[in-house]
Amino acid sequence: MVSLISLKARVSVKQCMVKAAFLNLNNPPLIVTTCPSFVFYSPIYKRSPDMTKSPMTKSEQLLRIDDHDFTMRPAFGGPPIPVGVDVQVESLDTISEVDMDFTMTLYLRHYWKDERLAFPSTNNQSMTFDSRLVKKIWVPDMFFVHSKRSFIHDTTTDNVMLRVYPDGNVLYSLRVTVTAMCNMDLSRFPLDTQTCSLEIESYAYTDDDLMLYWKKGNESLNTDDRISLSQFLIQKFHTTTKLAFYSSTGWYNRLYIHFTLRRHIFFFLLQTYFPATLMVMLSWVSFWIDRRAVPARVPLGITTVLTMSTIITGVNASMPRVSYIKAVDIYLWVSFVFVFLSVIEYAAVNYLSTVQERKERKLRERLPCTCGIGNPDEMMIDPQITGYGSMDVNTTGNYGMPENGGRQERILAQVALNDPQIASQVKPSRGYVNIWIDTHAIDKYSRVVFPGAYILFNIIYWSIYS
Repeated sequence: MVSLISLKARVSVKQCMVKAAFLNLNNPPLIVTTCPSFVFYSPIYKRSPDMTKSPMTKSEQLLRIDDHDFTMRPAFGGPPIPVGVDVQVESLDTISEVDMDFTMTLYLRHYWKDERLAFPSTNNQSMTFDSRLVKKIWVPDMFFVHSKRSFIHDTTTDNVMLRVYPDGNVLYSLRVTVTAMCNMDLSRFPLDTQTCSLEIESYAYTDDDLMLYWKKGNESLNTDDRISLSQFLIQKFHTTTKLAFYSSTGWYNRLYIHFTLRRHIFFFLLQTYFPATLMVMLSWVSFWIDRRAVPARVPLGITTVLTMSTIITGVNASMPRVSYIKAVDIYLWVSFVFVFLSVIEYAAVNYLSTVQERKERKLRERLPCTCGIGNPDEMMIDPQITGYGSMDVNTTGNYGMPENGGRQERILAQVALNDPQIASQVKPSRGYVNIWIDTHAIDKYSRVVFPGAYILFNIIYWSIYS
């Protein structure tokens, strides 16, 4: 009985195997043949490996990434590896005098040869990769010296490109925005020219391991013709190479990108120089206003002084607090001095007029009655005595209550002093004689001296700074 069951089982197994072999010939998409207590899988049912989940892609196999240690530089232990650099400046974004820095967006490209990445190729075509492969191979460790902020653009992906050629030459390019320090000399502001520099250097490798150089000299630096700034005119870009020494680590190759900027003056002419000049000219108007018009001349002087103070404060608010004098400070403060002197000029005129009137009033009080003077009207109209031409007798006779103030008082004093009889009774002081000044002459001279001095200052100023 046992032998009969064993024979039947063997027959069943053989039948299942025959069926499976027969079905394999028909190549169904999915075949599973089952027999009692046995399960058979067809060879075509076995799944092929998923290449997308493979730890190594074909390109990495071609470049033999796992066959080398890319933590070491190419040709480690030998001569320094040359790394060429070129730059495409996309934009100059901002120039800040307050923060003493500039912001630049550029394409930074590196060129070197790594024989470990060489691969066979029949058509000599290069392979291009993105940032994912960059993390697995050796790349130069460049950084921007004196940079405050910098970043690689990552929209919509990291703006990084790696191109490998069959002979092992590598091109590594990235798009960077960097904010770097720029030491500005503002002593000639706003008539200044600034030169700023962007410095590129290897962080870890000295000149014994890495030789950094501009790939094509000055032609390695390219700029977009559409680059423009609101306050500056870009005069030129140029490159240099120097060695930088650090006492702890050694000598490093450093690449410099120099660019020269000249400031546009027209904005400052409209916002600073013209208003200051107009305020100075406005202060001169008081020289043509009568000295007795105090309500007119005093507010005019105060208004111009306060306006100049506002202009100076506004300019200094937008500038760094430097310890030296700028060109705009010289112009504004000299203009402020001219405006202030015009106020002082009226104060001097008003003071001298007041002193003269006080002296004449005291002299008139000390004079005897004019009754003893023979026909004082004739004496006052005599040009040899008074120094004036013919006058109206009715007008000059009322010297006790003068209508023309200063002139009639002066005439009366001269009449009294020219009469020997009266002069013997009055002791003229030497100081009183010196005070005989025509205060109108100060305004007359100021009308010429102030504009002439200011024009001379402008000629000297613009000849020095322009």
